[in-house]
Amino acid sequence: MRADKTGYAFNLTRQTFLATQLRVADTHWRRLVGLLGTSKQEFQSGAGLWIVPCHGVHTLAMRYPIDVLYLDRDNRVLRMEQGVRPWRVTPVLVECATVIELPAHTAWSTGTKEGDQMEIKAGEEAQHDTSHLRAS
Repeated sequence: MRADKTGYAFNLTRQTFLATQLRVADTHWRRLVGLLGTSKQEFQSGAGLWIVPCHGVHTLAMRYPIDVLYLDRDNRVLRMEQGVRPWRVTPVLVECATVIELPAHTAWSTGTKEGDQMEIKAGEEAQHDTSHLRAS
């Protein structure tokens, strides 16, 4: 994956990391490109893409399934789409502020549920002390 701004996504409710190599798509170009051109081998456990802002995604021209978490402005999970296969379009949620794309089965393996509270840090903010986070 490209070396853009990186960070992490931590599920505060479940006390588990969803992504420790979270890339941020916060420009028009990065949102447009997203995960296109990546392989399943590049996008494995620990990887993620946080799309800011975002109301829904597609997997057109993708080569592998992904999990999609819709978050509100407070980084609370509004909805999850698990195992979204290539060439699909996910629902558009107006109330959604951002979306996290994760490797398929990440939501299930971490026990993530709708309503869970996420902590997301990116760039220099992610480099600060994370000792308050406990990974199970």
